[in-house]
Amino acid sequence: MQFLPKTIPEIQSEILPVNESPPELVTFDVGGMKCAGCAKAVERQLMQYSGVISACVNLAVEVATVECQPGAVDAEALAKKLTDNGFPSQSRSGENQQEAEAATIERRGQEIRQQIKQLTIALILIILSGLGHVLGTKAPILSNIWFHWGLATLALLLPGRPIIVDGCRSLWRNAPNMNTLVALGAVTAYTASNAALLFPRMGWECFFDEPVMLLGFILLGKTLEQQARRRAASALQALIALQPAKARLVDFKLSSLDWRSEELPLNSTSEVYNPQYIEIPADRVRVGEWLQVLPGEKIPVDGEICEGKTTIDESMLTGESMPVLKQPGDTVAAGTINKSGAVVMRATRTGKETTVAQMVALVQAAQTRKAPIQNLADTVAGYFVYGVMAISVLTFLFWYFAGTHIWPSVLLGHGAMNMGHGAMNMGNELPIIHYQSPLLLSLKLAIAVLVIACPCALGLATPTAILVGSGIGAERGLLIRGGDVLERVHQLDTVVFDKTGTLTTGNLTLTDYLPIFQNSEWDLNSDINVGNKQDVCSTIDGVSGNKQDVCSTIDGVSGNRQDACSTIDSKLLQIAAAVERGACHPIAAAILLEAQQQGLPLLAAEDFYTEPGLGVSALVEGRRVFAGNAEWMKDQGVAVATQLSGSLQGKTAVYVASEGVLLGVIGLKDTLRPDAKAAVERLRGMGLRVMMLTGDTPSAAAATAQQLDLTAADVLAGVRPEGKARAIATLQAQGCKVAVVGDGINDAPALAQADVGIGLHCGTDVAVETAQIVLMRNALMDVVESIELGRATFNKIRQNLFWAFGYNTLGIPVAAGILLPATGILLSPAAAGAFMAFSSVSVVTNSLFLRRGFRA
Repeated sequence: MQFLPKTIPEIQSEILPVNESPPELVTFDVGGMKCAGCAKAVERQLMQYSGVISACVNLAVEVATVECQPGAVDAEALAKKLTDNGFPSQSRSGENQQEAEAATIERRGQEIRQQIKQLTIALILIILSGLGHVLGTKAPILSNIWFHWGLATLALLLPGRPIIVDGCRSLWRNAPNMNTLVALGAVTAYTASNAALLFPRMGWECFFDEPVMLLGFILLGKTLEQQARRRAASALQALIALQPAKARLVDFKLSSLDWRSEELPLNSTSEVYNPQYIEIPADRVRVGEWLQVLPGEKIPVDGEICEGKTTIDESMLTGESMPVLKQPGDTVAAGTINKSGAVVMRATRTGKETTVAQMVALVQAAQTRKAPIQNLADTVAGYFVYGVMAISVLTFLFWYFAGTHIWPSVLLGHGAMNMGHGAMNMGNELPIIHYQSPLLLSLKLAIAVLVIACPCALGLATPTAILVGSGIGAERGLLIRGGDVLERVHQLDTVVFDKTGTLTTGNLTLTDYLPIFQNSEWDLNSDINVGNKQDVCSTIDGVSGNKQDVCSTIDGVSGNRQDACSTIDSKLLQIAAAVERGACHPIAAAILLEAQQQGLPLLAAEDFYTEPGLGVSALVEGRRVFAGNAEWMKDQGVAVATQLSGSLQGKTAVYVASEGVLLGVIGLKDTLRPDAKAAVERLRGMGLRVMMLTGDTPSAAAATAQQLDLTAADVLAGVRPEGKARAIATLQAQGCKVAVVGDGINDAPALAQADVGIGLHCGTDVAVETAQIVLMRNALMDVVESIELGRATFNKIRQNLFWAFGYNTLGIPVAAGILLPATGILLSPAAAGAFMAFSSVSVVTNSLFLRRGFRA
C-alpha cells in the first residue's frame, strides 16, 4: 500500500533556547559524610559560597559537583571551607586531579580497613557478652555485672569512639547526623545502666549489653554497606583503570626505526638523543606525535593507525566482545587493547579529550545528577535528625507522664520483644521482666526511637541505584547522563528516529541517471575524457532494474532516447560531482564516490554555496549549477516534470539544473539497518509510539516506513534541519514525552528540544552535549536497551525510596511503643540498632540486584 507521509508546516511552537555560555563545573571529593543529613549540610555550605549557582552532593560516591559562575569560585578555598567545617575535601580541578583520585582511593581503603578492625573488636565484645548469658552460673566471671560494665565501657572507648566523637562534633556544628543519633542512644543506655549499678535502691535494670550490641550491629551494617557501595562503583573504577599510564613515543622519521621491535637500533649510541622509543606518561602525549603499541598493550591516546595491521578489543568502550580489525587510516581509542600486531599510530586526541576520559567524565557526572524524585528525600533529610530527636523527647515525656499511668500493665513487660540482659537473639520472646520504674521504660523507648531512625537509607536510595545503573551502561557502551535523565526516560511515550544514518545505514548508492539537457547550452558532443562511459539504460537495468520505465520516461521528456542513453549520463554525473564537492553530506559523498569509481575527472568549480536541507550550488565552467531537491529547484525557478518524480518513487532524487534549465536527475537509495525493524518492534512492545523524522522526500520516507510497518501518521517527511526542533516541540505541545534518536550532530537542535536526546554511534564524538544518552556502538538495539536500563534503574530508585520512607514511617512508631499496650511488643535499643543497620544494607543490596536483569 502506498501512502504519502505528512510534511511539517511552519509552526510557531516555542523552542527551548540553547545556553551559549554554560556555567563552570567544579568537582570535589568530600569525606566525613555519614548520612543524608551530612550530604544536605555540605550542600548548604556550598550554596553559601559567593558565585555558586547550584550544588549536588552524592553520598554513595562521596563527590560534590558545584555549578558556578565562570571564574567566580576558588576551588581550593571552597575545599578548605568544607574541610574546616568537618568534611575533609579536595578539588579535582587543575593538575592535581590524578593525585586527588589516588588519594581518594587510598583514603577509602583506609576507612574500610579501620571499619573492619573496629567491627572485629565489637564482635569479640558481643561474643563475650553473649557467653555470660549462655553459661550463666557455670562461668561466674563472665556473668558478673562488673564484667559486663567493662565490656560496655570498652565498646564505647574502642569501636564506638569514632562514632561518638563524630556524632558530638556534628551536633556541635549544628549538623547532626546518623552518628549523633547512635551516640545519643549508646551513651544514654550506658549512663542509665551505670545509675542502676551504682544506685541499686532505685530498682532499675542494668542493660550494659545494649551499647555493646547496638554499636556492634551499627558497625556491621556500615561495613556491609561500604562493601556493597564498592561493588556498585566497580564498573566506574574499571573504566577509570582503562586510562593508560604510559605511552611509547617514537620518531617515525628515523631511517633505522623498526616499529615492530622494542630493541634500540644497532647504530644507537644514546638512549636520550637517538632512542628507538621513549616511555612517557600518557597524559603528556601531544597531538601529532607518533606512538608504538605492541600486542597486549593498551592504546595510550586516541589516534590513527599509520603503520601495521592489528585487531583491537573495544569491549570496555562499546560492550562488543569481538575484536575489530584496524589498518592504516583507521581510528583507535585510548584504553582499548591491541590484541594481535605491533602498530605505529599518530595521536589525534590526548588527555581529557580522549574517548575513555570523556566516558569517565560522563559517568561521573551522571552519578552526581539527582532525579527529581529525590527532592522529597533531600527535603526530609535536612530536618530528619532534628525531627527524630524531637520525637525521642516526646516519646519519653509521653510514657513517663501519661503512658505508664494509662496502661500500667506495660510496666510488667508482658511478651516484650526485648534484647536486654539475659537474651542474645534479636526478636526472641523473653521472660517477663518486671519494670518497676516508669522512668526506665520511658528512657528505653526514647533510646530505641533514636537508634532505629535511618537517614542513611534516604540518602543512599537514589545515588546507589544510579551508581549501579550507570555502571551497567558504561560496561555496555550506554552512557546515561544522570538521575534526571532516568526519570524522563521512565516517562517517555514517543520515540522519534532520524532516518538517514540512523534507521538507515547512511551509505547511499546511485541507482538511476536520468539526463535531460533539454534546451541547455551545455555542449553534449564535447569530447570528455571519460574512462568508463556507460549506457544509461544498461546502467539502470543492472543497478535498479527499472530500465523500461526510466527509458520510457526519457523518451517522453527529452524525445531523444538514443542520445540520452549514450554518454550524457557521465556528463551529468561529472557536473553533479563538481557541485557536490563543496558539500559535506551523505548525498555528496555518494555522488563523489560514484564519479571516482567511474574514473571521471572533476570539472573546475568555485563559489560554492550550501542551503541546509535543500541543496548546493557552484560555478561550474562559468555557469551557475544547482543540485538539490524539488523544493530547491522550485526556488530557482526550474520546472520539474512529474514523470521524473514518479520514476524515482521511493528514492532520494537529486535534481541538477543550470540557468533555469533542468539538466537531469540522479536517484539514490539508502539501505535499512539490519536491526532497525527489530528495534522498532521491541519499542512498540514496550508501549512506545515510534515515529520517523526526515528531511527526505515523502516518497523516499514512505519506502522506508513501509519496511518498518510505520503508518503515514508516524512519518514526518520533508522537514528541514531548523524545522526538526519545531516538529518535536509540536509533539510536546500535544502532551507527548519525546525521545529523539539521531547522530548528535545534524540533529542537535532536535536532540536538545527532546525530553531525552539519544546520540547514536557517537564513537569518538562522545562530548555531544545535546544528547542525554550517548550510545557508543553502531546498533539500534542499544536504543531499546538504554530505555530498558533507564526504566529498570528508575524503578529501583522508587523501590529504594519506598523502603526508606516506609521503614522510618513504620519503624519509629513501633520503637516509640505504639504496639506496647495492645501486644506487649517492645523494641530494645539493640534490636532497634540492628533494624537500622539492616535498612541501609537492604537499600544498597536492592540496587545491586539491578544487575540480575542485565547480565551479559
